[in-house]
Amino acid sequence: MSFDPFERVKLGTTDVEVTRLGLGTAEIGGLYTPVPPEQAASLMRHAWDVGVRYFDSAPYYGYGSAERRVGAALQGHDRDAFSLSTKVGRLLDPVEPDAADSHLAAAAADGFFGDIRPLRVRYDYSRDGVMRSVEDSLERLGLERIDILYIHDADDHMDEAMLGAYPALAELRDQGVVGAIGAGMNRVDMTLRFAREGDFDAFMLAGRYTLLEQPALAELLPVCVEKDISIVAVGVMNSGILANPRPGARYNYVEAPVELIEKAQALAAVCSRHGVDLKTAAIQFPLAHPAVASVAAGVRTIDHLDDYPRAMAADVPADMWAELRHEGLILEDAPTPSA
Repeated sequence: MSFDPFERVKLGTTDVEVTRLGLGTAEIGGLYTPVPPEQAASLMRHAWDVGVRYFDSAPYYGYGSAERRVGAALQGHDRDAFSLSTKVGRLLDPVEPDAADSHLAAAAADGFFGDIRPLRVRYDYSRDGVMRSVEDSLERLGLERIDILYIHDADDHMDEAMLGAYPALAELRDQGVVGAIGAGMNRVDMTLRFAREGDFDAFMLAGRYTLLEQPALAELLPVCVEKDISIVAVGVMNSGILANPRPGARYNYVEAPVELIEKAQALAAVCSRHGVDLKTAAIQFPLAHPAVASVAAGVRTIDHLDDYPRAMAADVPADMWAELRHEGLILEDAPTPSA
């Protein structure tokens, strides 16, 4: 079994369609290291040319630069030909000139984005914060609408997000301002609370249903299937450990512990015995679950983007998945592309 990376599928019960392969843009916002504007533009052009029609961004990515780059690249394309998501929950406030140097130093020490600017990131999951965030994102994007809005990283703000951001997003959906609403999260337990307590269309789930680990399988994904909530899987390389499982590899944005490196190496060894690259298995694996609509690739180069359609279209032997299951490297009840 293989996957058509440019097949269009609907999110939940909405009319919003995404391609099986999407493009995440934290990297072109300068995640870890700056990305030159021309490199970001070339990647966006290439993604469009090969058939990607789903693009995800967020105000936090590059302190607004990712949204600006995405919007600039999509100008001139038929607005109905692609779907665009961004996020709410963080606002970008200007920093006073006399505090700019100390602010930039603190932001640099944070280490997430190399392309930083004199803007202060402030969490705000209130209704007013959501409305301002949408307005600001539209200005940076230079586009007339956003198709999907996600509540972003609400792990420590769940009550505020459910009481403020969620009703605001539902209101925007009811008004037809956006076509789908959801949450972008790294934690299964918090995403499960959203799924049970709200009426969401999609979740962007980062790193919690991958070839390396499947904590979302037991409860979250069954609830999503039951309630017609689509999953957009991101971080399918678990921050890099599944791309290259070596000492010093990242997992969850930090250096991976030894036991996870050893597990990733064991996964790679099984894949290699069947003539399959580890990245190919990592990209295909989440798509086998019926809740998963799309995999959004977080990449900064054309070569790395091209790994995704090639992997999704590859024929992977059923015996490889069976051996991974037999060796206890994936959960017994995890769907696989050949099953």
